[in-house]
Amino acid sequence: CVKSQEIMKELDLSDRLIRATASHGYGICVDIKPEHEMEKVLYATDELTGLIGAVAVMRPSKSVEDLEVKSVKKKFKDKKFAAKCNRGIIKQGAEMLGMPLEELMELTIKGMRTEADALGLGAKE
Repeated sequence: CVKSQEIMKELDLSDRLIRATASHGYGICVDIKPEHEMEKVLYATDELTGLIGAVAVMRPSKSVEDLEVKSVKKKFKDKKFAAKCNRGIIKQGAEMLGMPLEELMELTIKGMRTEADALGLGAKE
């Protein structure tokens, strides 16, 4: 998040984009608190997409196409599963967005489905 700011400034990208991408590391490696909607979404979903991806690859289908929120919730409670995915950040992100954790999970799964093939999490034939 620190180095990316330097690189993005060199590329003359907008300050808003630079701030948004940097703020997703809030409380970890930067002190840039997510304030705008885009920043909050990125902060909330960064760790969550990692957890969802891990849940998906453990399923027989290895896909997000048939993944349900209840499966993600179950693994969310298991602190040993995908242990590097910070559940506190995921919860804090949902709170920042003013939505229940389950709704954030559902919307993130749906978003990942739109790019499932690119993520390597599409339906296998």
